[in-house]
Amino acid sequence: MTDHRPFPLWNAEHAAGLDEPGLLLYRSNLLGSDLRITNYGGGNTSAKVKQQDPLTGQMVDVLWVKGSGGDIGSMKRDGFSTLYLDKLHALQGLYRGLEHEDEMVGYLPHCTFNLNPRAASIDTPLHSQLPYAHVDHMHPDAVIAIAAMANSEEITQKVFEGTVGWMPWMRPGYELGCRLKAYNAANPGLRGIVLGGHGLFSWGETSQSCYENTVSLIERAQAWLAQERAAKKAVVFGGARFDALADEERRSVLARVLPVIRGVASAGKPKLLHVNTSPEVMEFVNSADLEPLAALGTSCPDHFLRTKIRPLVIHEEVWRLDGDALKAKLDQLLAAYRADYAAYYERCKRANSPALRDPNPVVLLLPRIGMVTVAADKATARIAGEFYVNAINVMREANAVDQYVGLPEQEAFDIEYWLLEEAKLQRMPKPKPLVGKVALVTGGAGGIGQAIARRMLAEGACVVLADIDTEALASVSAELAKAHGKDHVRGVRCDVTDEASVIAAFDTTSLEFGGVDILVSNAGIASAAPLEDTSLALWNRNQSILATGYFLVGREAFRVMKRQRTGGNIIVVASKNGMVASNQATAYCAAKAAEIQLSRSFALEGAPLGIRSNVVNPDAVIRGSKIWTGQWSAERAAANKIDEGDLETFYRERSMLKRSVYPEDIAEGVYFFAAEQLSGKCTGNILNVDAGNLPAFTR
Repeated sequence: MTDHRPFPLWNAEHAAGLDEPGLLLYRSNLLGSDLRITNYGGGNTSAKVKQQDPLTGQMVDVLWVKGSGGDIGSMKRDGFSTLYLDKLHALQGLYRGLEHEDEMVGYLPHCTFNLNPRAASIDTPLHSQLPYAHVDHMHPDAVIAIAAMANSEEITQKVFEGTVGWMPWMRPGYELGCRLKAYNAANPGLRGIVLGGHGLFSWGETSQSCYENTVSLIERAQAWLAQERAAKKAVVFGGARFDALADEERRSVLARVLPVIRGVASAGKPKLLHVNTSPEVMEFVNSADLEPLAALGTSCPDHFLRTKIRPLVIHEEVWRLDGDALKAKLDQLLAAYRADYAAYYERCKRANSPALRDPNPVVLLLPRIGMVTVAADKATARIAGEFYVNAINVMREANAVDQYVGLPEQEAFDIEYWLLEEAKLQRMPKPKPLVGKVALVTGGAGGIGQAIARRMLAEGACVVLADIDTEALASVSAELAKAHGKDHVRGVRCDVTDEASVIAAFDTTSLEFGGVDILVSNAGIASAAPLEDTSLALWNRNQSILATGYFLVGREAFRVMKRQRTGGNIIVVASKNGMVASNQATAYCAAKAAEIQLSRSFALEGAPLGIRSNVVNPDAVIRGSKIWTGQWSAERAAANKIDEGDLETFYRERSMLKRSVYPEDIAEGVYFFAAEQLSGKCTGNILNVDAGNLPAFTR
């Protein structure tokens, strides 16, 4: 399904007020805003700019080029490396040939202009050696489709009528920069060069002309492919073999299957999942050519670095299974994939290759359902899916016009296990404690719920906020997503008293992340009344939300955790009132006591499965807690015979430590139980966070 949307237009009015680095940034962000032009983190851009040398005061030529590890679509000005162009050219005298080209990376820091800390990427020589003021290196689907055809050189000549050159695949680095320079010198007047199996180099004398040249070449490739496909009356991917499931059935199957997949794939290290059911994906997974094309692997190195060399196909006879039968079959399929990957490693490894990496698949293709991608964090899983969509687009176009060919296996291995890539991985910071974990927080839009969510997010977890207040839920979810990234936060309306609503919330969590690891049962109300004035309606409301609601969310979390078979963590936010009764709060105290006993029951049944359950008991959390915005504040003041404005002082002075308790304090208690390294051997416990309340001491 070809995307015919126009590419973003250059805004001359906006560009008029920008300096050269600003124009480069604008061009880069514009190119990176469209995944048809380049993938997330893929491609690079550069500009050669006259600047004053801070040492000599002389004007010198400085190469501004996307730094290592950046993304042109989202980068800021500090994402560029800056290097003296004359020093980059002088590196030619140090170059000892192809077998030693990796050592050239070590010289790049010596070329740094103005002490810029941004590390230069391996692609720097590709930009420094081309003689143009502005250079783009993109990975457009349409051009990679041509680059990945069996007759790529001939077709490149035909598509661009000699205005674009062609070079065979070569790993990025200093040698490729030298060959690009020589090829360009031998073929004057080119608008760009296609690198076999990889992408497009293009250029211009201004940022605008460079951008327009790049987009024009991509549009030309798109138009030619569409014309050829129509002329050949090509049947895309061999035609349809399967029908897609209806949305409701697909959701039901995924909610059941994803936690099992996640558990099998997470052996030894937690993983998160991302589901993609876009038209491109559905066309591919339901096609007759799915398996032969999937087996060929991807062509562009940026694709398979994110997706592994090939995906795993999981057919309907597998995902229709349930329970132990489903897990056993998935175990078998993943074991076979791991063995195949290990064999690939053994076939291709060099004497100095890094050790075998995680051999599990990243891309799972499920006919009739879609694509599931698996990674250590949600953003990486999502981006891997986007890369495989690019690979699907390439295969579609290449096979319709000519014959798609993947990158040779040894070349793929040498990129995947490149020592420079390994060094980059080794420099990655140590992951936070909750990376790869999914927490669902009921009452997530309230004061305590928000504080808990923030604490979990700060430690790397993905958080699902479940709340009945849709307006507050939308506001808090948006705020947290802005602060911690859209991949890490979801909001779902959930009425904890409604069984169907609770089940739907956990289904959504499984569809978004693959399952759940941490349940924080925090939804709450508070009410007070003398015993004789406590109506059955008030009693039932407390029991419905605080007892039945905690039972329902606990049961559904337990079910998902059991399917995952990776343990889990249930944390009940109860109350001091569950330990010691308060005057004129019978319904509330009884329900809170029920929560504590529920947690103990969860702990008892969960222990054989590695599922822990513990209680955090707050007391008198007045600031930021939503339960004090209703009648509870006035009711507790009346029960204690004080003015409502004196409540915080009253509770503070009543505590042994004479300190107020805040939502952030409760969040710390919850995090203690959520963190395996802190409380991995704790279950069935109660932690009072109440500044000291003698009657509530646990016995």
